[in-house]
Amino acid sequence: MHGAFVLAIKGDRRYAPLPLSLMGLRPAEVCGLRWSDVDLDVATLDISNTRTLMGNNTVVEKDTKSIAGERLLPLPALVWEALKGFRAMQAAEKLVAGEAYSGSGYVMVHELGAALNGRHLRGRAYKTMDENGFRRVRLYDARASCLTYLANSGVPDHILARWAGHANVKTTKTWYVKPDVEDLRPAAEAWGGLASAATPSREKW
Repeated sequence: MHGAFVLAIKGDRRYAPLPLSLMGLRPAEVCGLRWSDVDLDVATLDISNTRTLMGNNTVVEKDTKSIAGERLLPLPALVWEALKGFRAMQAAEKLVAGEAYSGSGYVMVHELGAALNGRHLRGRAYKTMDENGFRRVRLYDARASCLTYLANSGVPDHILARWAGHANVKTTKTWYVKPDVEDLRPAAEAWGGLASAATPSREKW
């Protein structure tokens, strides 16, 4: 669903923050991301701050979950382009709003610059899923989907753990790498080779 979801949100104002979830960031990391953490010149993302919605109205801001959670990630081209466009859009919105613009410095903000929270991020994602007939899944599950895809694509364990922000790859593989039946299909095809090899041949005496 990832490709279809990206196409569905491409015209949305919040297009840029949503692919950050698809590349495996925690929702709190997406919401806590500041423009000072983004280097578009070298295409990197410094994950060092989180914003978590507690209850209905309280937002708690703090450092990442652990030392391992503080990490510098390269930006995939699609996410880099989305962030570049979003920054230009925010500059235009600031110009129009004038003194009414709050200039919070966060990446995920509304038209007047005030920071948005995890409820806004989830709401936008779920609305897109509903409008396009996609099965509704938790936004946090995109993290597991990303890490499963990277693992299936042969990304080494130590790189996988670093990307996820885990100190130990065991955490990544135990809780986030979740192969489904399609991921297992190559194993079924490989087994076919074993079955063929097991076919007895007629020996000549």
